Amino acid sequence: MLVLFTDTDTDMTPEMAEKYGYKLISMPYSVDGRNIYPYVDYTEFDSHEFYDFLRGGAVPKTSALNVDEYKAHFEPHFENGDDILYLHFSRNMSGTFSAMEIAVKELLEKYPDRKFDAIDTNGISIGSLIMLEQAGEMYKRGAGADEIRAFVENENRKYAIYFFADDLSFFKRSGRVSGLAGAVGTLLSIRPIMHINDEGKLVSIGKEKGRKKALERLISTVVELGENVADHRMIITHSDAPEIIDEAVRMLKSHFGEKLDLEIVDVNPTVGCHCGPSTIGICFRAKHR
Repeated sequence: MLVLFTDTDTDMTPEMAEKYGYKLISMPYSVDGRNIYPYVDYTEFDSHEFYDFLRGGAVPKTSALNVDEYKAHFEPHFENGDDILYLHFSRNMSGTFSAMEIAVKELLEKYPDRKFDAIDTNGISIGSLIMLEQAGEMYKRGAGADEIRAFVENENRKYAIYFFADDLSFFKRSGRVSGLAGAVGTLLSIRPIMHINDEGKLVSIGKEKGRKKALERLISTVVELGENVADHRMIITHSDAPEIIDEAVRMLKSHFGEKLDLEIVDVNPTVGCHCGPSTIGICFRAKHR
């Protein structure tokens, strides 16, 4: 039997995982030195409470899983005679996959008849989720690892994710934006417009002053770069920014029609530690990333 895995950095929740047939690996963050595992240490993620916690000055950090943690996820399935296909967030955004590779190598030496395959979505958050949902639909129809890999590798770069953050201080602390850029951006209300490139790396493509201009730039990017947008699923993610989401949905439907296949999800807390509150991102079918 083929067992499908993913991780919480893809914005997948336990409810989604059950719907699409995934086993879900929790990617931790820490507060005051204590590791917290989403959907393990709590059953539901309260987005408003978490991002208000960040607004109040909390500085959570993220950390990689260790070898033993990966083994604990994978070994029961190898022991049961199952093979594993793991669709995960970008290797270029974390060192956690070095521990995963060690764990898998050791397990395959112990279970030489088993197979482990990993597919890098070259994204994170909804940039991964949009692939995971389609791969999950294929899995439930009976597709195997090779068929799913071929699909993801062919489609992966046809979906773009663009976003902006409301407060650059979180990116500044995480090292995702230089100290100077972070300080100046927050002071002047500058919102950088960012995206995930083909290599799965975070890249800034410009900046706008103020939330309204940043949202307009985001929507115009979807319109200009989009390809048959209305015929494909679109996902919006946000970190407790319902007022921005409402306006974004209105603007998108004015361009692509009321029947737009649009899904709205919360930025998972581990990614949220880096982007902070009031971030909004859009993943859509595009000519290129």
